[in-house]
Amino acid sequence: MAFGGLGNEASDGDNAEINMIPLIDVMLVLLVIFIITAPLMTHAVKVDLPVASSAPNEVKPETINLSIKADGSVFWNAEAVDATAWRAKMDLAAHQTPQPEIHIRADGDLAYRNVAQIMADAARAGLTKLGFVTEPERAAQP
Repeated sequence: MAFGGLGNEASDGDNAEINMIPLIDVMLVLLVIFIITAPLMTHAVKVDLPVASSAPNEVKPETINLSIKADGSVFWNAEAVDATAWRAKMDLAAHQTPQPEIHIRADGDLAYRNVAQIMADAARAGLTKLGFVTEPERAAQP
């Protein structure tokens, strides 16, 4: 350990040892400050908080199947509809709470512009939950 000497040692070089006592003193002072101020941090205004039920919301959104055949015909939950009818149904569905999920089932040979038109109509109506239904890829048979 390095204690102060009278300078009659063989090597009067710099002391390379770190003095830990001031560091420990500072840490103890900080500890005392935190111990004193910690109870003051929990003081808050007394308020009667409402009691909330912890039951999860059991209302599931309606699922609407919107099918589009290769010839461009559209079916709303297996009911054939034209453009004005599906737009009206989308407007009604957008105002429901919770908002229904639209599952789009489009034929693989259908032109993308038909699907894009329906998606644009859904966005215009305010529907945000759109999904595409596809067939899973079949693995090659050995």
